Amino acid sequence: MLNFLLSDPVSFLVWIAALLSAITVHEFAHAWMAVRLGDPTPKLQGRLTLNPIAHLDPIGTLMLILVRFGWGKPVQFDPFNLENPRRDSALISLAGPISNILLATIFSLLLRLSVTFGTGIPLIATLAPPFIMLNVILAVFNLIPVHPLDGGKILVGILPPREAAQADRFMKQYGIFIVLLMVFPIFGSSPVFTILNPIINLLMSIYIPGLGAV
Repeated sequence: MLNFLLSDPVSFLVWIAALLSAITVHEFAHAWMAVRLGDPTPKLQGRLTLNPIAHLDPIGTLMLILVRFGWGKPVQFDPFNLENPRRDSALISLAGPISNILLATIFSLLLRLSVTFGTGIPLIATLAPPFIMLNVILAVFNLIPVHPLDGGKILVGILPPREAAQADRFMKQYGIFIVLLMVFPIFGSSPVFTILNPIINLLMSIYIPGLGAV
């Protein structure tokens, strides 16, 4: 992403806007679902907002710009305020990736309409792909079933109680180390994206027909 800063500042600003919106919508969706399910904690902490400042972690955002791996500020919620803590925690976690898929879908529709009706093609063609790509990547990556990613809580929510408790204990102890091992480049490439790239490329080919592998 930084390679655009000097060579193409406009593209750099578009990618930054896409990054901020993807993270903001993702975290807002977590907060919205938690409040919807009965926990006021995110609202009390000022997270029920689309203001990017409320959701961005400075170090995590900088890492995303520099090395394309980072994080937003996690939304906190109190499971004791939830009617069914295990199920509702999974729903809160699932809301983030779903929001990114919905945002990618909206930009894909705008791009298709622009091409179909021939209006504003240069603007939409410039704006839409980065927004689609970053939302798809954020959604797919977060669905990996390992804590602290959303997929870890989703997995705990769908497993039988005994297996869920075992998985939860294991991932709370070792999950962050597993994630770091997955994203650390080995032989020049990240193991996790070697696995995820076919899924990402498939979704991108649907959202942006004619686009090559990302």
